[in-house]
Parts: sequence; C-alpha cells; structure tokens
Amino acid sequence: MARPGVLLADDHTLVLEAFKKLLEPEFEVVGTVSDGRALLSVAPGLKPDVIVLDLSMPELNGMEAGLQLRRLLPRTKVIVLTMNEDPDIPREALRHWASGYLLKKSAGSELIRAIREVLKGRTYVTPKVAQQLREGFVRDPRRKHKRGLTSRQREVLLLLAEGRTMKETADLLHVTPRTVAFHKYRIMEDFDLKTTSDLVKFAIRERVISAA
Repeated sequence: MARPGVLLADDHTLVLEAFKKLLEPEFEVVGTVSDGRALLSVAPGLKPDVIVLDLSMPELNGMEAGLQLRRLLPRTKVIVLTMNEDPDIPREALRHWASGYLLKKSAGSELIRAIREVLKGRTYVTPKVAQQLREGFVRDPRRKHKRGLTSRQREVLLLLAEGRTMKETADLLHVTPRTVAFHKYRIMEDFDLKTTSDLVKFAIRERVISAA
C-alpha cells in the first residue's frame, strides 16, 4: 500500500530537513518548498494528501497560500505549523481552509499524530490553541461579524485601498505581511466582502479614503 504523500512548506532549510527525517518512516515526503508561491506552483502537480504549512513565508504568506490551496486542491488536507500563538489566527485558518493547527514548539510526535488525524477526515488542534479557542467561544459564543473596524484594521484598510501590496503595508505599519493578511481577511469576512474592488468600495463607504 502506498504511503500518504506529504508536502512540506517552510522557509527554514534546517526545519524542512528535520521534518522530512521525522516523517519519512511513515509517510512519503513528495516535496519541500520554501515560499508561498513555490508551494502554489508545485502542489497541484504533486497532489499531496497532506500539506504542512508555515504561516510566515516569503513571497506569499501562509494565510493567503492556504486560501488558494483550498480552491486548487480541495481534497488535500492542510496543517498549519507556526510559532504564532495569537488565537484569532487559528480561528480564521480552521474556519476557511486548515484541517490542523500546531505550534512549532510542539513535540515531533504531535505532528505525526496530526497527520494521522487529518487523513481520517478529522481536525487536529494542538491542546494549547484548542484551549484558547474554547475560552474565546465561552466569552463570545455568537461572535459578532458585523462590527466596527478597529484602529489597526482602519490602518490596514486605508493602505490596501490606496493600492499598496500587503508587503508594502506591512513595512509601513512595522508588522509582518502575515499580520496584514490576517486583518485583511478578517475585514472581508466580517463585512462580507468578496474582492479587492469590494474592499475599496467599503473603504470609501466607511470614509477611510475619499472617493475623489
């Protein structure tokens, strides 16, 4: 029986080599990539069963890559492996495209367990993040979507609506492109925006930018 195929995406070579060595006894590592665009380029041809994805990658961040992978390979399971412990990020990723979410400080055996679980059609979330998600749900079980913009969201919206890229926006706000992507997609979900054009129209409607 063929072993499940796993594609690894991380911008640190040593991390990729360690993961490959860890997984190869049980899974077939069909490829490794070090940036988001390379991931989207090779994944459709490799058709892996599982993709292990770092959120913080050059060229195209993991949040954006994950959304595109969902459209390109709807049957492939995607597991996030990140250092970011912000509970809002796994909430968005798991809602839209991820099947698993681990922290990089998790034990190697947990990655193997996560891959096994998602291959069975289940969702795997590392215990610390799962606890944060549960606590957030208890605090706000209905989680309002149509709410006002935060000051950071307004800053992100302004720059993106002016035509700046996520990287340019990140540089100007002194944050990572991943953080900009998170705020962008949170705005689009909260206010039911589908395209960049919708985002610009929304910025005008909210008087974040002028229509002139």
